[in-house]
Amino acid sequence: MFTTFIAGFALSFSLILAIGAQNAFILRQGLRREHVFVLCLTCGLSDAILIAAGVAGFGTLAQALPWFETVMRYGGAAFLIWYAVRSFLSAWKGGAALKAGNGQATSLRTAMLTVMAFTWLNPHVYLDTVVLIGSISAQYDDRLSFAIGAMLASFVFFFTLGYGARILSPFFARPRAWQVLDVIIGIVMLGIALKLVIM
Repeated sequence: MFTTFIAGFALSFSLILAIGAQNAFILRQGLRREHVFVLCLTCGLSDAILIAAGVAGFGTLAQALPWFETVMRYGGAAFLIWYAVRSFLSAWKGGAALKAGNGQATSLRTAMLTVMAFTWLNPHVYLDTVVLIGSISAQYDDRLSFAIGAMLASFVFFFTLGYGARILSPFFARPRAWQVLDVIIGIVMLGIALKLVIM
């Protein structure tokens, strides 16, 4: 049970770690110390809903269509490879993932609408949570522990990112830091893709 929980946590955390518009926005708001709690909670709850849908749906679907899990496994591997390539390209181009402005304060309404758009209108979120996490969860007997681990990873990541931003601000002011992070993300994604293909 604990091993399955850790597997779900590690997979979810590594997927969320990939730099995107949502993460950059949370980091930006964390650096500016604006609406951090509400925004992090919104991201965590949204991911939890999508993960639950993916795990529940793929469990049922995998039993009804035995071949579907294999198709999604290889599809997930291809997606992860694409993710890795994107991260490596980002690192090559300079890794400038954060462009935090110093303009006037963002209202709570505007911040919420923005983070909801980044979350629910982003196809990558569905691929990560519903498709990829859902398909991998079908390989475990204890899918509930896997799902709980994956959900907890989301809350841990977003709250750490939001509130840890003020500590990391001097470090991530340098493009080189983003390059290093992008390279690490690419390596992690390739590792997960390899595991999916050879299992």
